[in-house]
Amino acid sequence: MKTIAVIGAGTMGNGIAHTFAQSGFTVKLIDISDKAIERGMQTIANNLERMVTKGTITEQDKIDTIGNIITYTDIKDGVVGVDLVVEAATENVDLKLNIFKTLSEVCDHNVILASNTSSISITKIASVVVHPERVIGMHFMNPVPIMKLVEIIRGYNTTNEVTNIIMELSKKLAKTPVEVNDYPGFVANRILMPMINESIETLYNGVAGVEEIDTVMKLGMAHPMGPLQLADFIGLDVCLSILNVMYDGFKNPKYAPCPLLVNMVQAGKLGVKSGEGFYDYAQSKKAEKVSDFFKK
Repeated sequence: MKTIAVIGAGTMGNGIAHTFAQSGFTVKLIDISDKAIERGMQTIANNLERMVTKGTITEQDKIDTIGNIITYTDIKDGVVGVDLVVEAATENVDLKLNIFKTLSEVCDHNVILASNTSSISITKIASVVVHPERVIGMHFMNPVPIMKLVEIIRGYNTTNEVTNIIMELSKKLAKTPVEVNDYPGFVANRILMPMINESIETLYNGVAGVEEIDTVMKLGMAHPMGPLQLADFIGLDVCLSILNVMYDGFKNPKYAPCPLLVNMVQAGKLGVKSGEGFYDYAQSKKAEKVSDFFKK
């Protein structure tokens, strides 16, 4: 496996492209617009420069990594000759199904198709693909170049061969792959999102304030980041989307999003990316603290 296509140049997509390229793979980074590609490539360049400054990599490593990435704005052109496609588009079911329908039409049948979805059923995604046995989940953690975990999600039809290939590939990226089965939220978000949601409920019910809730979890439970700050970093819209997927999948009220979360998303208070969530990033150094934590 030498050539990888990554669909989506956003936070997760550019991180995945960066990671593969730094490991010596040829990466075809695909997005719908030149602006999205430019932003993604600038993020990769900035992150690589930071690594050079810290002495993690050399200047030549940076040059080689960027040189391993080719960009495209057309899926059909971008997937020619690839061995693996990793989809990292927005966490939207219809969007992902449309992408995988297209991939099924334009990719050779031996190309493995992976999704970076954090909660959507791999079996459902695979249902629109010819040869669904080649569809698998590769759920990277943010920020991808730093975080070691990759959840490998087997769909109902995913073969042992495909699973083993992706497990070994993840190890070549210096990641730790963990195989899980295909249920809403998988493992990471099935455990994390109810905790975040309960933290929001605790705030909503007036038990304690934002800083107090985060301080209790950091100092009392040894979490490196409080759940409300983490929610801001993930994106409150993403948290809401994942909770809705789990609520729809399990029909269990414990996964129902807190009304405060729903209202904040509707009001456009999405966390770090919008400048305000549970913390006001325009008025504080909290965003810098979040960023610094993930530079360690």
